[in-house]
Amino acid sequence: MHPRKTGTVKGVTLHELKHVTDMRGDLIATELERDLPFVPRRVFFVHDVPSTRVRGEHAHRECQQFLVCLKGSVSVVVDDGEHSEEYELNHPWLGLHLPPRVWGIQYKYSADAVLMVYASHPYDPTDYIRDYDEFIREVRHA
Repeated sequence: MHPRKTGTVKGVTLHELKHVTDMRGDLIATELERDLPFVPRRVFFVHDVPSTRVRGEHAHRECQQFLVCLKGSVSVVVDDGEHSEEYELNHPWLGLHLPPRVWGIQYKYSADAVLMVYASHPYDPTDYIRDYDEFIREVRHA
């Protein structure tokens, strides 16, 4: 797996996972220790989000995330304190890598969207930066 797109936000990359299509259907395979930019320690799923709702709105101090929209579509805004950009995850073979200290927002969920997130660390509430002004202070003084 290689990055498909590297944008202007530092460290954020869009990846294309291995996928095979034939008359029996589609198969997407991921070997965790080889195909992802980190070895996941946690996985969670976000679904049944009303299209008007926004999720995320935080950054992590140490944790990395890898987002895959398994079904439907979701838009992801990423921001490193200097640049921001938006990605649409609309195929289950597309994965978006968010390194630490990148503000992430997920919105525009389709009605059928299922977002899977691999995380490099177990849940730790102290790792979250939930206030954007605090995020800006931390990335500018890092």
